[in-house]
Amino acid sequence: MKAPSSLFLKGHVLPSSIFLLRNSKGTPNVKMHPIWCLCKAIQTNSYEISNGSYHPTVQQTTEKKTMEKLSRKVESIGAFQKLPIVMPSIDIIGSALRKARKVSPTKGIANIAKREKNKGAKQLDALMKEIAVPLRTYVENFPNKMHLHPYERSLIELTLGDGYYEMVLRKVDSLRKRVVSVGKEHASLCAKSSSKREAEERLNEGLKKIEEIFAQERKVVDDLLGIAKTLRAMPVINLETPTLCLVGAPNVGKSSLVHVLSTGKPEICNYPFTTRGILMGHIILNFQKFQVTDTPGLLRRHDEDRNNLEKLTLAVLSHLPTAVLYVHDLSGECGTSPSDQFSIYKELRERFNGHLWLDVVSKSDLLKTSPVVYATDEPHPSQLELEKYRKSGPNGAINVSVKTQGGLHELKQRVHELLNLQMAKINDISNNQEK
Repeated sequence: MKAPSSLFLKGHVLPSSIFLLRNSKGTPNVKMHPIWCLCKAIQTNSYEISNGSYHPTVQQTTEKKTMEKLSRKVESIGAFQKLPIVMPSIDIIGSALRKARKVSPTKGIANIAKREKNKGAKQLDALMKEIAVPLRTYVENFPNKMHLHPYERSLIELTLGDGYYEMVLRKVDSLRKRVVSVGKEHASLCAKSSSKREAEERLNEGLKKIEEIFAQERKVVDDLLGIAKTLRAMPVINLETPTLCLVGAPNVGKSSLVHVLSTGKPEICNYPFTTRGILMGHIILNFQKFQVTDTPGLLRRHDEDRNNLEKLTLAVLSHLPTAVLYVHDLSGECGTSPSDQFSIYKELRERFNGHLWLDVVSKSDLLKTSPVVYATDEPHPSQLELEKYRKSGPNGAINVSVKTQGGLHELKQRVHELLNLQMAKINDISNNQEK
């Protein structure tokens, strides 16, 4: 019997024949086979290596910690910029037909009928593949919504409608399967033709059938093209770059402040919900680059009654590590009463209390000595707090006016301080994840 490897026995010598174990008096009383000795030696060495315990090894512990770090790592954003380029349906079918018609029969087939059968089957197979391959590529390379960052998942649901994204991908895959099924069927029929004429007829029938099927359902390909364009146009937010998010009721002046503070060029008009999505800009301060987002305005109502524009704002606050620049308009110009703004503000401040926060009262040039009171204003439980809010906004709020430039210098300084704090916060989170 060949001696076992020293890797396992670490110096133990194993006899090649059966040997006897002796009792305390030296009398042999038990027979032991070499394989038993091998198992006992391995067990003994394993026990010695682990110092008498069966705790995980250092390598296992390290691997476990690495996996835990990876699972805690913040999901990345930017999946929309990696979407495949979707061709218009008219281009897919046109290109497929041109390429299929150029396919020649296999060389060396002398029989005319066999050559025509071969050519027809190959052309139908080529047409099927020229359509099916790009469709399969789209289905495979558009990401599963559940694997996306929660922010991007929210963008899909709120921009396209809940379930629309998945429905279009399912229909594209269904179209691919139908084209493959019909293409294979007619290619097989063509290959079984008994004459040149029959092969030509089967070929024309197959080409026509595939074209008809694609024409019936080609709209889903163009729908997917529209989805790709919409998602690719979404602003990309770098999670490691400090971001300032402007929040407030509709028409309070958020877009004007984004215009003043950053490179963003949002539409500025005097009507509610001017901002139809998340708009991005950047601030360069002391050679540092920061991000600024303008969000749709929020009205005073329950979440289930909010429209998708308002839900976009809540998605930004819920899923992105942003600092908040909350904008208040106490001039009576925005269309939302101060008491309603106060209620919205109190709700959001409590809900997102983990965010860094800076309050701004806009349109300060329009503020009057007598605070604006709407006829629809309802009595507020904390009336004294509301009265103070109507006069000057929350404690520590900065009064600014884009029109007169009043307060803008102080605002820029405070924003810079806020973003530096946000940078420190992001670094702390990143360091904790690496530990």
